[in-house]
Amino acid sequence: MGDNDAGRNHLHSNQVFDLSIDVLPQGGSKCFDDDGRIKRTGTVWTASAHIITAVIGSGVLSLAWATAQLGWIAGPAVMFLFSFVTYYTSTLLAACYRSGDPVNGKRNYTYMDVVRSNLGGVKVKICGWVQYVNLFGVAIGYTIASSISMMAIKRSNCFHSSGGKNPCHVNSNPYMIAFGIVEIIFSQIPDFDQLWWLSIVAAVMSFTYSTIGLGLGIAKVAETGKIRGSLTGITIGTVTQAQKIWRSFQALGDMAFAYSYSLILIEIQDTLKAPPSESKTMKKATLLSVGVTTLFYMLCGCMGYAAFGDLSPGNLLTGFGFYNPFWLLDIANAAIVIHLVGAYQVYCQPLFAFVEKTAAEKFPNSEFITRDIKIPIPGFRPYNLNLFRLVWRTHFVIITTLISMLLPFFNDIVGLLGALGFWPLTVYFPVEMYISQKKIPKWSTRWLCLQILSIACLIITIAAAAGSVAGVMLDLKSYKPFSTDY
Repeated sequence: MGDNDAGRNHLHSNQVFDLSIDVLPQGGSKCFDDDGRIKRTGTVWTASAHIITAVIGSGVLSLAWATAQLGWIAGPAVMFLFSFVTYYTSTLLAACYRSGDPVNGKRNYTYMDVVRSNLGGVKVKICGWVQYVNLFGVAIGYTIASSISMMAIKRSNCFHSSGGKNPCHVNSNPYMIAFGIVEIIFSQIPDFDQLWWLSIVAAVMSFTYSTIGLGLGIAKVAETGKIRGSLTGITIGTVTQAQKIWRSFQALGDMAFAYSYSLILIEIQDTLKAPPSESKTMKKATLLSVGVTTLFYMLCGCMGYAAFGDLSPGNLLTGFGFYNPFWLLDIANAAIVIHLVGAYQVYCQPLFAFVEKTAAEKFPNSEFITRDIKIPIPGFRPYNLNLFRLVWRTHFVIITTLISMLLPFFNDIVGLLGALGFWPLTVYFPVEMYISQKKIPKWSTRWLCLQILSIACLIITIAAAAGSVAGVMLDLKSYKPFSTDY
């Protein structure tokens, strides 16, 4: 999704998707808003910055490959289509921030709160499960992506020292295990996703590696003096007819993943000051940020495709289209690893909190689940060790690491994640909530147009998921478990 991690960190501590705090309205004042919380100060510019830093992430690395599957006409056209759909459905979601009256209605603090207020019932549970499955998948995707970047650093240094004579094959397992160990340690830090500096680090890192990827693509085109690629994408012969179809579908998922940020839109909107109404400000911020992101994505995807044509790598910075300058590649890949170490925690915190809250409600008298053991740390506050948190979070990281080692296919997993999250979270729920909020009559022109949009996006999602699954199946034919070398 794209990596919707950065934008979350300056936001409210109330981030667990199915948790919300109802504060009795105290009326607006100089220090407090109408819900009794401290006055919000966010503007169009701060909201745009949150969205841009949240969206631009590791999803950008697969855009050159995705453009290569579709070609010079369909590639940019599909990217523009996803940007338009993302913008439009984001404005629908923004209109649902307040229940009832758009100026004075009750505020909803999270995506799940909006679903609960507008749809209720079984749809809230479905939405929760879709989110948590998506977050679980993102943890696997980030483990794969970070291990590939760590291996790329090792390989680029090996290529440099051997003068390109050594093939420098590296096994991915030790790097995935190392990433898992780091995440086990970080997962025990309470409220890790609320650390104030995490958003700044994430923003700097994502712009560092994205800009390096773009710069290397431009440099490669300038060096060869050729713009590679074709109007219809990768040629039959390089791949079979069936592979071209499946890979084109998978490219849709990769592009959808790069644009996904719906889950955090409401939290970003909850930082905005009023007047003007939060939904008006959010519409402007969404237009600005999606416009900037699309321009950046077009440049990255198109320059990568122009540089490599049919041979565009699945991950622009680790596919070894570039060998030099090796130190610049090392910086870019180190930035990816640092970004994803924090992003993994930001994405997993809501899932951790959901399981821990559910366990505490089911077994309120269990000391294993509810008791905190205070461990003194010289010079710092005592650390609260919770045995259930220690065991559950450690097991979670181990499971995601094992699955990553079993299915270490970056492109296929990114495509599948994009497909699974795009229709339900970016299109279906915002459309249904907007229809409910605005009381749009069934079978009216507007209702029909919204339903056609939703169905069209569902078809794209099914195609993208099928393409990604086909990609995984194809990779499994020539793959031995736990023995992947790059």
